[in-house]
Amino acid sequence: MHRDLKILVVELDQSKALEIIDALNDGGWHDVTVIGSADALESTLTQQDPDIILIDLANPDRDTLEHLSLVSNARTRPVAMFVDQTDALMTQAAISAGLSAYVVNGLRKDRIKPVLETAIARFRMIAKMQSELDAAKQALLDRKTIDRAKGLLMRAREIPEEEAYNLLRKTAMDQGRKVIDVAAALVTAAELLQ
Repeated sequence: MHRDLKILVVELDQSKALEIIDALNDGGWHDVTVIGSADALESTLTQQDPDIILIDLANPDRDTLEHLSLVSNARTRPVAMFVDQTDALMTQAAISAGLSAYVVNGLRKDRIKPVLETAIARFRMIAKMQSELDAAKQALLDRKTIDRAKGLLMRAREIPEEEAYNLLRKTAMDQGRKVIDVAAALVTAAELLQ
């Protein structure tokens, strides 16, 4: 586990903030910044760009939770939120907001390290899944473009599909480009000529 991470803590209670700092230091994390107000979150993020955010809120309402998740950019970094109580709707809102950890029943010193490690691991797993999903979507789009380009060549030259693909591939190799780039250029040109 990386110990050189920049951690931002949002904690209104100063004594709890000191407990959190102690727990993080005990866990090997020393680059810790604490802010005492959620209102300062956005400006602090701009200045410090932390790797992880820990937020301790007693009883957030749904709007507060969604706002903090949005401001903290919970989809681009691990965000762990500690709350005293919740309900099914709030839990669902926390999951939808992309929080990496949503810990109910308050914040305790002995829970910080495992929660932080879990939040990091969960964030990385979700980021990997999102990356794989994005790659699969792009591959599908590329496949559709190549199929359209093959169809254009098949009609224009009256050649079978395999020959159309080989022509795309040979053109790409001759020009030092990717097949998808040649296919996209062909599709764009065909659209311009319509």
